[in-house]
Amino acid sequence: MKINKAYKFRLEPNAEQEVILNNLVGSARFVWNQMLAVSFEMFAKNEFINATNLVNKIMDIKANPEFAFLKTSSNAVSLQQKIRDLASAWSRFFDPKVHARLKENKKKPKKPKFFKLADGTEIQLRPLMPRFKRKSDGCDSIRLVQFDKYCRVEGNRVKLPNGVGFVKFRKSQDIIGVIKNTTISKKSGHWYVSFGTEHEVETPHHPSNTAIGIDLGVSKLVTGSNGQCFKPKSSFKANQGELAKLQRQLSRKVLFSNNWKKQNRKIQKLHHHIANIRHDYLHKISTDISKNHAMIVCEDLKVVNMSRSASGTLENKGRNVKAKSGLNKSILDQGWGMMIDMMDYKQQWHGGLLIKVDPRYTSQTCFKCKHVAKENRRTQAEFECVECGHQENADINAAKNILSAGHAVLSVEGGCSKSRPLKQKTCGLREKVT
Repeated sequence: MKINKAYKFRLEPNAEQEVILNNLVGSARFVWNQMLAVSFEMFAKNEFINATNLVNKIMDIKANPEFAFLKTSSNAVSLQQKIRDLASAWSRFFDPKVHARLKENKKKPKKPKFFKLADGTEIQLRPLMPRFKRKSDGCDSIRLVQFDKYCRVEGNRVKLPNGVGFVKFRKSQDIIGVIKNTTISKKSGHWYVSFGTEHEVETPHHPSNTAIGIDLGVSKLVTGSNGQCFKPKSSFKANQGELAKLQRQLSRKVLFSNNWKKQNRKIQKLHHHIANIRHDYLHKISTDISKNHAMIVCEDLKVVNMSRSASGTLENKGRNVKAKSGLNKSILDQGWGMMIDMMDYKQQWHGGLLIKVDPRYTSQTCFKCKHVAKENRRTQAEFECVECGHQENADINAAKNILSAGHAVLSVEGGCSKSRPLKQKTCGLREKVT
């Protein structure tokens, strides 16, 4: 079995190395914007846009005397990879399946934006189209392939091309496997290095033989069918006051002035801090669950639909807008989708299984008699079946129903065959009993 992993570490370049790295990521950002403008021209003329057509145009940009700095302050391999990323973005735009998913997640229409072509005409920037990158975004990166040819790792140092030399990084764990590529990124003023590795292992067998159903929530992040619970971290809620204070200070600055840029960097760092807290906590929870259970069953939640605004329109005003806004913030603060994705690939590493089931009526169904009624769940925490009188914690009852639906998926699909996908749904929908 082939396993691909990425190891990300904090990079610590000195002042001279940081200047070179800034030039490299800046050149990559510049070429992205130039090629994006070219691709808009191609799009207006209905020309075919793919990686080969775009990569071949890099030499035209380098040959331009106005862009002579690209010959000394850029890396040819990283520029090609950046343009391939642009081609992938266009492929996603032309994919009808992606547009179909976008239509399912209905959002409020935004004010249209336009791009002016060389002949003076304008084209509308549609959803999913690639966008121009800005230095003020605080997020730049370059990717280097053929790692053995251009780079190498010695202890806690990595050798980078273009005169950067050996750069120290905080090696918090051993790098397992053959390094295929490396990504140098800058986010919120900090540098990071990520190594993409590949290694062969025997088909893993999960050390555990237990199964668990998990119910995701706001008051309790995870509730297991075995009674295990994980409280939410709510990193955004904890830092919301400080973030609002910094944003108020930003609104008083002159747009794009030096003071505005300094304040904007403070906001970016705080957002980065909030995301790191959430990411670290979800990694710990997903690792704990995936190590201890061979099968994990969860709900196939549509977080975008669940966190949709309730403000309504000018004609039809929404109801309970403030309460729904607070609930939306709490839902997005938990990172449900990220945690499920983490458990998905970690189950593959351990030889386990992740199953997604239909989430409808899992919280209203009695685990004992399978009676479905809205009156069964009288409060957020209490569940009492009006048919058989069964009483239990509402989240645990829902988790048990989720696990039962997961077992039904396995029985319908014929067990754990190698060709069966890891993500599945039940074939039929449970009808509500009135």
